[in-house]
Amino acid sequence: MYGKKYMGINRSTFLIDTDGNIAKIFDKVDVANHAEEVLAAFGEK
Repeated sequence: MYGKKYMGINRSTFLIDTDGNIAKIFDKVDVANHAEEVLAAFGEK
């Protein structure tokens, strides 16, 4: 923006198990394929 570099939007998703613990962290989310990735990880549990 105006010749300056900046971070922009940083999206992350946290998959929480039934005990309230973080089961998986998704950093640098690719919005186009994220839903399938989360559902695949959810099916692993």
